[in-house]
Amino acid sequence: MPPSSPAAGEDALKQAGASPLRSTDPPVIGPYVPLGLLGSGGMGHVYLARPADNTPGLAAVKVIRPEYAEDPRFRRRFEREAAVHSRVHTPRTPQLLGTGFDDSLLWMATQYLPGLNLAEAVRECGKLERAGVWRLVAELGQALSALAAADVVHRDLKPSNVILSLQGVHVIDFGIAQAADSSAITSTGSRVGTPAFMAPEYLREGRCDTASDVFSLAGSLIYAATGHAPFGDGTGVDVMHRVAFEEPKQDIMAELGAVDPALAALLSACLAKDPVGRPVPRQLIEAATAAGHSHGHGHAVTWHEPLGARLLARRQACDVLEHVAVHETVQLRTPIQPPAFPGPAFGSPAPPAWQQATPAQAPDPEGDGSRKKRKAYLAVVAGLAVCAVAAGAFFLTRPSADETAPAAAAAVGSTAPDGTPASSLPSSSASPSGEKAKGTEKETDKEPSVRESGRTASASSDTASGGGTGGTQPTATAEASPTSDGDGSGGGSGGTALTATPTKTATTPATPPWISQCTYYSGTELTDYGDKGQRVVQVQCMLTKRGYSVGSAGVDGDFGRATESAVKQFQSSKGLEVDGQVGPDTWAALRSST
Repeated sequence: MPPSSPAAGEDALKQAGASPLRSTDPPVIGPYVPLGLLGSGGMGHVYLARPADNTPGLAAVKVIRPEYAEDPRFRRRFEREAAVHSRVHTPRTPQLLGTGFDDSLLWMATQYLPGLNLAEAVRECGKLERAGVWRLVAELGQALSALAAADVVHRDLKPSNVILSLQGVHVIDFGIAQAADSSAITSTGSRVGTPAFMAPEYLREGRCDTASDVFSLAGSLIYAATGHAPFGDGTGVDVMHRVAFEEPKQDIMAELGAVDPALAALLSACLAKDPVGRPVPRQLIEAATAAGHSHGHGHAVTWHEPLGARLLARRQACDVLEHVAVHETVQLRTPIQPPAFPGPAFGSPAPPAWQQATPAQAPDPEGDGSRKKRKAYLAVVAGLAVCAVAAGAFFLTRPSADETAPAAAAAVGSTAPDGTPASSLPSSSASPSGEKAKGTEKETDKEPSVRESGRTASASSDTASGGGTGGTQPTATAEASPTSDGDGSGGGSGGTALTATPTKTATTPATPPWISQCTYYSGTELTDYGDKGQRVVQVQCMLTKRGYSVGSAGVDGDFGRATESAVKQFQSSKGLEVDGQVGPDTWAALRSST
């Protein structure tokens, strides 16, 4: 039955794992009508939706932001994701329902699975019991077998990409999956995925196949049983080094052995550094079948409580939402907030017709509305009086034009060469679910990426293609800029580049030149001697703006000995490890306002 009130509809959405739609969300996406918002990331949004023709069923519809949807290269990548997904036919993955590009909306719809991802399940309902972990082994083994049969490598198996439902276990998100007969999605040398669950051969050499998925799967299973990734949680270089070269943590494996020695032995074999020594998916299924018989369990074992109750509530909420008629979906949308002052004279255009459906107003027999209007009028008068006093104070105390001109010039928002706003240094997620949609210098979504150049490199969590869409430009403090080294990159024709001197009335400090003028790259990928390109240009630009010499060639994009020496001098001055490599800590220091 459809929800009887907006409150009931919101309750059903919450139980189904979605939040109410906002006024800015589209009313229609291709042949689907959104019901709620499942999640958001740097690339776009994922909606819970139902068919516009009122046929039963729910879909998860991924919608890409217009700025990426218009990019032909990104469109090709998105189409490749759909093509890879369409090759896999198994109940252990959601069915691909369709894709489209309508009115600047690039979308992909898949069957919605009413469940919790494994990271949520462990975090909210506790570690899985032994029978539940063996069920994961069996059904995820089936999923990997289907992927292998279709010559598809997932490349990002982790707890947040494993869905638990009353119907079983499912693998989702083929955003960086790769067909064995297709070209690589990422450029040479880049790594995409979640470091704590990556395979060692992928980190070291960039190789990834079904055996690599088995390694990642084992890490997710150990997380289900213990609440921890086998090599420790996080996204940093230390985690990647442990995955690539060290054995799993002894305390975590000991906890797994206490749950079930046979399970610990199987998953230890899956974590072998040599891919040849790992079990194949068929062997996982066989081991789970044997364990199920020995413990008196079939694969239809129920989930432990409170997980089972949570999954049942989610399934029931979806049953309700499946019967919401299209014309009733408006009650699931967050009401439009009225403008602070009535009328279009204050610059608030009327919302489109689909946003104007609001409940009828009840009569005001006691005159409460009139009293509220009088209060609003008095508030407006008081506000105008405050503004008048503030304006008078400003004109009496403002600095001269000569003092403010440099500040105005320095406060202009920086932009990258392609005209997009420069991003601040992004942050990394240390949770096993990696709940923020992220990307790499070449990739346009997913989680922290890793670059390898003959060694294990640092994790990066740029929002998209070297230019983040999330985050805030760091607030800079005004200070004197160092003198240019004369190579033309210092931003001036000899002498010292001036920045504003803050006054008592200044509210926005001037942005230092190494932030405002060096906007070639906004990520944190490890950069050092021998590298070339925009990342090196960014390093050299920030160093020269700070007064360091990067050699007679100046900002040339080649990380040579002179640039390495300048990096070491800068690291020494900031109390960092003096290694000449520009990793996350050095990137952060270079981009700081001091």
